[in-house]
Amino acid sequence: MTHHSVVGQFDPAKRLTLTGVVTKVDWVNPHIYLYFDETDENGGVTTWTWETVPPAMARRAGLTKESFQGWGEPVTIDGIAARREDLHLGFVFRITFADGRHIQLSAAQ
Repeated sequence: MTHHSVVGQFDPAKRLTLTGVVTKVDWVNPHIYLYFDETDENGGVTTWTWETVPPAMARRAGLTKESFQGWGEPVTIDGIAARREDLHLGFVFRITFADGRHIQLSAAQ
């Protein structure tokens, strides 16, 4: 993945709050990626790719790769969607875990 501005790829007007299960974490530079399955009311699953901040910024905010040890636990992600709706791609501002703790990774755009 190449480095880019958030508003260059994501639309600040497309705010999202989705709950689902993180299925994979790519803890890499320049941005961490979370892969997330959202299940709708009919049982259909949509896989989202969520881009986050770089690993060093995530650690400063209190997020580590070990934060996702409870695979299968639901998390809620607040963020914005990609400009192209068919991508199921978003940028994370905040993650709320099933136990209620939350981590703010980025200010809302």
